[in-house]
Amino acid sequence: MGMIYERQLAVPAEVKEMYPLTADMDRTVQTRKAELEAIFEGRKEKLVLVIGPCSADNEDSVMDYISRLAPLQEKVKDKIFIVPRIYTNKPRTTGEGYKGMLHQPDPTGKPDLFKGIEATRHLHMRAVKETGFACADEMLYTENYGYLDDLLLYVAVGARSVENQQHRLTASGITVPVGMKNPTSGDYAVMMNAICAAQSGHSFIYRGWEVHSSGNRHTHAILRGYTDRHGTMHANYHYEDLVRLCDCYDEKNLENPGLILDTNHCNSNKNALEQPRIVKEVLHSARHDERIAKLLKGFMIESYIEDGAQKPGGGCYGKSITDPCLGWDKTERLVYEIADLL
Repeated sequence: MGMIYERQLAVPAEVKEMYPLTADMDRTVQTRKAELEAIFEGRKEKLVLVIGPCSADNEDSVMDYISRLAPLQEKVKDKIFIVPRIYTNKPRTTGEGYKGMLHQPDPTGKPDLFKGIEATRHLHMRAVKETGFACADEMLYTENYGYLDDLLLYVAVGARSVENQQHRLTASGITVPVGMKNPTSGDYAVMMNAICAAQSGHSFIYRGWEVHSSGNRHTHAILRGYTDRHGTMHANYHYEDLVRLCDCYDEKNLENPGLILDTNHCNSNKNALEQPRIVKEVLHSARHDERIAKLLKGFMIESYIEDGAQKPGGGCYGKSITDPCLGWDKTERLVYEIADLL
């Protein structure tokens, strides 16, 4: 039967007119952006924490969580730069399951994608306005980036998207740091090729426009572990893995070499409680190897109000409905421990 074209949704400019940033909000985003870029360029010695729920499943609990991060950021601001995760789209390996806030249901249960666009923009705007945080999101759908490009501070390209040409080209035109995850196979070459592509300029078609990008010099690596052909998970945060990434960067002529270490997913074997131990091991490696210390820019940590995960509709406030997360009490303790180790 093919595709049924039901309706044409608003273009990004129209959505931004409906939900505009104030001058104060824009100033907040630009100030935070300048500081994050300085960290990736090595002009500021702070550790970045891209931290928050696996998925932004509920506006109230997500805002509750981010509001808790604000006073914590103030206490560790000399050593740590926090970027909250507001991941509004979720990749699904089989196409089933929770797909994120974008897929807001209408009264019949059918996805209302325009309502989803409104919901995602509204949540990111609330974070900036109410907490002073510009946040991170995953670029699962390249066409949707324009709805949030004036709000986002950090963009992640996932393990299933990193080989996709359109993701690489779109990343080359993004004006904030973009992290390229290693693919699910663990192949470093795929990730490094994605970084090379995104740091270069391109001409391509985007949302029906002929566009030209100048390259994103803050594109960098995210190690998240991998799965072998038998389905077994393997970590890639150990000392030897980090040295290997240093060697990969040495072979490439790339600007601002950097690593954000994802402490969950295959690195933790999806056991969120392992994340503090993984952070400490990586920091230990960095203390004993100058190359690793220079390359390491921060960590990606999955954290929410409650430990663990529940099924969608489970009813536990602030508990992930996708991958398990580290609860707030453990998260707060971990951030203070990281600050003490720096």
